[in-house]
Amino acid sequence: MNDAKKVGIMGGTFNPIHNGHIILAKKALEQIHLDKIIFMPSGNSYMKKNVLEPQKRVEMVSLAIKHNPSFELSLIEVQKPGNTYTCETLETLKAAHSDIQYFFIIGADTLFQIEKWQNPKQIFAMATLLCAVRDSYDLDTIKEKGRALARLGADIIYLNIPKIDISSTKIREKVKNNLSIFEDVPLEVAEYIKQERLYYEED
Repeated sequence: MNDAKKVGIMGGTFNPIHNGHIILAKKALEQIHLDKIIFMPSGNSYMKKNVLEPQKRVEMVSLAIKHNPSFELSLIEVQKPGNTYTCETLETLKAAHSDIQYFFIIGADTLFQIEKWQNPKQIFAMATLLCAVRDSYDLDTIKEKGRALARLGADIIYLNIPKIDISSTKIREKVKNNLSIFEDVPLEVAEYIKQERLYYEED
């Protein structure tokens, strides 16, 4: 397995993608010596409602990552009809590329939710989790949760990364209130949101 290609997966609604996602991906790339990172916007999320249409989210991800040759866009979940599940996506990837070692990149908030996902044990069997501190969780609390998940088969690596106080929810709220988001998202994404008038009238 030491000679296997190491590929990171950054999944999510990316509603919108922001600098926190980019920083996390860069840190994962550097610290784990990954060969590349795949950004994978979700299609029909069964866990989130009122998500922007997939094509616009895809275009924002494409704009955000286009300058980094180690970042790649995947449409595997966007193009899948019906609900998308991480376990099924990983199964498809592993079937097509059995020689690749996959690393699923998450924030601490996801670590505390992943047991509620579809077939978490299958996810743990097919990918190593790369977890970063996020929101109100400290490292001790995260590692305690990690030990509980390890008993279900999870292999978790903790990324050395400062807390990033950026979220898609806060960005959408800023847009709605006509506040600048140029510090929160890549320039091309900020311009795209303005041009397409996204999130201005979000519920």
